[in-house]
Amino acid sequence: MISTQVWADARRLWDFQQMGHELHSCSVAMGLGSHDLGVADTTADLYHRGMAPLIVFTGATSRTTRERMPRGEAEHYRDRAVALGVPESDIIVEPKARNTGENIRFSHALLEEQRVPVSSVLLVSKPYEERRAYATARMLWPDVEWVSASTPMTLTEYVDSIQDARLVIDMLVGAQHRLMVYPRQGFMIEQAIPGDVAGAFERLRSDGFTSRLVPEDADRS
Repeated sequence: MISTQVWADARRLWDFQQMGHELHSCSVAMGLGSHDLGVADTTADLYHRGMAPLIVFTGATSRTTRERMPRGEAEHYRDRAVALGVPESDIIVEPKARNTGENIRFSHALLEEQRVPVSSVLLVSKPYEERRAYATARMLWPDVEWVSASTPMTLTEYVDSIQDARLVIDMLVGAQHRLMVYPRQGFMIEQAIPGDVAGAFERLRSDGFTSRLVPEDADRS
């Protein structure tokens, strides 16, 4: 059983990860690969709403996706978007990135190689990773505007979709830990962390939600 306090702390981290950006049209939409096909769905929806004329899907495989997405996250995302009516000609696949930093760096390089002019990027991630993705993108590609987006849903709705509350809370704690560790290692910009968010993180870590924590000497984001 997950206690009332754990749920309250998890919601505090969930809310903090939401950037609350007002969406507007951008040069390109970038869908960050993961286990969650909802990122592809949301990116396709934003494309159809005229928010970006071009999509980059980025991601290889990871321990959580190698069985479900054997051809790579970006490839499966493209297939999903095409099935949802996005023309394949408006999708670029970046198939090598294995972490958020590589998502940004490799996509940037690919867009430059294809001579796509970029002044703003609609950055589409899982709901609980908006802030860490934004902080990483701002560090690695600072001269464009970044607009964060994700599937609009509550923590309860997301847990229901994943069917594993403990995994989701572990991931929330891991995302928060990266916001605390990675800026001093040069992997993302510093983000001010309110005291109640820091307190929620510490309680969840003490309660054993630690499987997604990163080493203090982590070398990737």
